Amino acid sequence: MPIPPYVSALRRKIGTDLLWLPGVTALVLDDSGQRVLLGRRVDSGQWALISGILEPGEEPAVGIVREVREETGVVVTVEALAAVSVSEPVHYPNGDVSQYLDLCFVCRPVDAAAAEHPYAADDESLEVGWFARDDLPDDLASTSIAALRRSDDFLLRPEAGPSFVTGTRSD
Repeated sequence: MPIPPYVSALRRKIGTDLLWLPGVTALVLDDSGQRVLLGRRVDSGQWALISGILEPGEEPAVGIVREVREETGVVVTVEALAAVSVSEPVHYPNGDVSQYLDLCFVCRPVDAAAAEHPYAADDESLEVGWFARDDLPDDLASTSIAALRRSDDFLLRPEAGPSFVTGTRSD
């Protein structure tokens, strides 16, 4: 996966030290709400919710629409912010360390018929596809499992607002 130019510029200044980045994730549901759009990631080979890093100054909802289109060819609309979370530090093979503030959005395809045929539209996914909520792949990324759990909490009680951790962390 290519490193965004602004991240490369930051890395030239800070080296491999921990870099805090804003991320976005999409729970893309079909019209029935019974299937979810997933991509098999190039970097890990695991299936995952569609996600990415925001560009400088980019609005989060705009960013996730861009990421879904770039990675799957599916044009979506954002329905709601479902969850806010912080990842564990991610250690990359090249020594870089990043941690993400992730905003998870519930999205739906703008055109259901066109969305029936998603494809790996960039070099970040090996393949993409729709999966029944009750028949997800065994090799689903742990970060996606957590995002699905938080999103389900939101979908069951949308009046409670987005899911997020309260209190203090004991790291």
